[in-house]
Amino acid sequence: MASRSGTALSIPHQAEFGINEWLVEEFRERYLRDPDSVERVWRDFFRASATEPEAVPPPVGAAVHTPTERERDADLVVKAVRVAALIHSYRVRGHLAAATNPLSAEPSAGHPDLEPSGHGLDAADTAREFPVDGFAGNQRMALRDVLRTLRDAYCGPTGIEYMHIQNQQERLWIQRRVEVPPPRPGRAEQLRILHRLGSAEAFETFLHTKYVGQKRYSLEGGESAIVLLDTVLERAARLALREVVIGMAHRGRLNVLANIVGKPYAQIFDEFEDAVDVRSAQGSGDVKYHLGAAGTFHTPDGHAIAVSVVANPSHLEIVGPVAQGVVRGRQDLTEDGEGLFSVLPVVVHGDAALAGQGVVAETLNMSQLPGYATGGTVHLVINNQLGFTTAPAVGRSSTYATDVARTVEAPIFHVNGDDPEAVARVAQLAFDYRQTFHKDVVVDLVCYRRHGHSEVDDPSITQPAMYDRIAARPSVRKLYAESLHSTGVISEQEAECARQSYRDQLQRAFTETAGASSPDHESLPAGGVAAPPVRRPVTAVAEMTLRHILGTQIDLPREFTPHPRVLPQLERRAAMFDSGKVDWATAEALAVGSLLLDGVPVRLSGQDSRRGTFGQRHAVLTDRRTGRQHTPLDSLGAEAARFTPYDSLLSELAVLAFEYGYSLARPDALVLWEAQFGDFANGAQTVVDEYISSSEQKWGQRSGVTLLLPHGLEGQGPDHSSARMERFLQLCADDNLTVANPSLPANYFHLLREQGLDAARRPLVVFTPKSMLRSKAATSGLEEFTEGSFRPVVPDTTQDPARTERVLLCSGKVFYDLDAHRRDSGEDGTAIVRLERLYPFPAEELRAELSRYPSGVDVRWVQEEPANQGAWTFVAPRVTPLVTAPVGCVSRPAASAPAVGSARRHTAEQRDLVGRAFA
Repeated sequence: MASRSGTALSIPHQAEFGINEWLVEEFRERYLRDPDSVERVWRDFFRASATEPEAVPPPVGAAVHTPTERERDADLVVKAVRVAALIHSYRVRGHLAAATNPLSAEPSAGHPDLEPSGHGLDAADTAREFPVDGFAGNQRMALRDVLRTLRDAYCGPTGIEYMHIQNQQERLWIQRRVEVPPPRPGRAEQLRILHRLGSAEAFETFLHTKYVGQKRYSLEGGESAIVLLDTVLERAARLALREVVIGMAHRGRLNVLANIVGKPYAQIFDEFEDAVDVRSAQGSGDVKYHLGAAGTFHTPDGHAIAVSVVANPSHLEIVGPVAQGVVRGRQDLTEDGEGLFSVLPVVVHGDAALAGQGVVAETLNMSQLPGYATGGTVHLVINNQLGFTTAPAVGRSSTYATDVARTVEAPIFHVNGDDPEAVARVAQLAFDYRQTFHKDVVVDLVCYRRHGHSEVDDPSITQPAMYDRIAARPSVRKLYAESLHSTGVISEQEAECARQSYRDQLQRAFTETAGASSPDHESLPAGGVAAPPVRRPVTAVAEMTLRHILGTQIDLPREFTPHPRVLPQLERRAAMFDSGKVDWATAEALAVGSLLLDGVPVRLSGQDSRRGTFGQRHAVLTDRRTGRQHTPLDSLGAEAARFTPYDSLLSELAVLAFEYGYSLARPDALVLWEAQFGDFANGAQTVVDEYISSSEQKWGQRSGVTLLLPHGLEGQGPDHSSARMERFLQLCADDNLTVANPSLPANYFHLLREQGLDAARRPLVVFTPKSMLRSKAATSGLEEFTEGSFRPVVPDTTQDPARTERVLLCSGKVFYDLDAHRRDSGEDGTAIVRLERLYPFPAEELRAELSRYPSGVDVRWVQEEPANQGAWTFVAPRVTPLVTAPVGCVSRPAASAPAVGSARRHTAEQRDLVGRAFA
């Protein structure tokens, strides 16, 4: 490689030079790109290497001779470079020698790159001064002082990973804060740390003695987590942030609820006593260590900040993207999502789950994306060094559980959980970094579990040596109290008095709980939630308003060049009312636009959702020449609400969890998530099962998130055919979902408007079309938008009921195949009735429609899906009571796959299915 002047750089081999070859190469590459990006000693070295190769010292062991002045100068340059290399090595690998493990009896093995000898420096050099180019605020330092500073900064109770960050400004920001001696906390701060440790420990000890054998997933061994959260919230409150939202699994959750959120002790004890009012806003359909809560955090000097913990299931890390969605929703609600980020997300992880669950990487990948950024998250890893019974050596392949965070260049602070002052210092750094750079930051709190995975588990069965050390180790509170006592900060009596005072407070709350009468449980079944009131909002829209919305599709900015394949679609869309045939994509644009004019914000996200998987939506247009983007529905006027369509990252699990969380924070908005194909929802099944279908019953959380799932068998193979409606229908109970499979664009229009306008909305699952998107048969006329409302049952208006011998019930796309066969064959004795909404099941509407036909008429359910899939098993027991004769099913045979892989075979099957329906 040549320098900028064309002169070859002479870089000796590591064995000759005493500096790691990789390090020299790294700095050389940076020097060649930008000489000012490396420190001065490196610039001097590379300039000398390029122009005066003889300045490089001879190999170690060469014959000794009296050095000339020129050689002494060259030696000084090389030694300075070696010192710079040593500093760099500590910045990169110092964490490997940090004393972060409270259970380790031996010092860390470190790394050879941290030894001066590994850089060609020996004992004679320790007293020499070298230029250090601003290291620790100095221009020159003795090597011994350099070493002492490096070990204090990088090899003490905190190990820091940050040199993977590409941004030099961020690296310098961290260096300037960690490479100087940290100030010793004052007595007031020390007493607050001790108080927090005492509160955390006393809470766990009290529960352990009062509720023997009950699971609580205690924080014992990791009590410093309360110190860290306390420090972060205190700084957030002093900076006047509006709120902190915490997402966490069950380890230490009760402690956080009590000591950070301020959940009343009596309420927690009620939950242990199983005496919780089922009408509670937090719900009672889940165990106590899954429940959420909200409160106000107060600082000693009078500041306050709202704080909440998001409810979550035992699918540990899934709460992370939910919390991010809640935070983004609240930021958008106050119009500060453009950079103020005054709601802070804090996500608490376990070490094994952080390393093991893929949703972590998906969520981290969101952190800097336009539709999902929340201004940086403070991640706290309660690192028990154990996952249930699984040791790290068999639980992950990476060095640290936190290595996944390096993918987004987040700094990682590993800190010894038994050094609470170091924990508080790291918490300050982490929060300040987030506020400065609006990026994620990770604190790896290395601690241990005093008990097993839960309090009924015996961990010594699988980790006997580890738990022998834990049993012999005093608590972090006791260790810190002894430290403060030994330095004269407090007396032993003062420490014990503070601890006893907190225990007395808990005892009083327990006594009050035990003496209170049990609440009435009769009004609702356990875990039940009252059904929302039925309200049918007006969804028809005036023609003038609809034409105004259509006009935005071709009202493009000046000098905007649309793609030549897109412009004709937009022009056809704008003229559809005149043609009398409004297609599916246009109906959706009308629904969204009319909601915006009604003041309802609309958020749409999904993979390629702005254009639409099938090239049908074009919610955002791209200038063919400049790449400039334009959102037509933004042209509705200043009074319209905001439309925010986003193309998501290639994720279903984290993205749908995010949108669910967003919907909790924005009950005023219509929140749409579209799967690229309906079966992609499989990847987000945890969100569907644990949140969307059951959160209201478990936690009292009401969401209006809407899932758009393209569905239909069209010969495209087993994938991209079925959205697995049978799975969603199996989850339906307690009025928890709306599940619809509309076949008319106007019905889709009214369905979306109803969802957006209904204040008591529930999650909506819509099986949307693929081939129907451009079907001339699947269109609606103008009057269907300006009149009426959503029709859960679409009757057959073409048949004379008195002459009808057969009624075919169906849902979705198959109607058009049946109708085409009826027209082509001249069949006039068969009516086709569509179920557009499957749940809540429209029993009364269907009963009314079937009553029009003769008693005993042949009623058949027809579906294109296999018999064991689709809606049949859900519909059958609900249709049977409405008719006098048995209901048959016409479908494909039961199958393990949703569809066949051959288009020819699919066509033959579909022809046979339709024929059997009329046979």
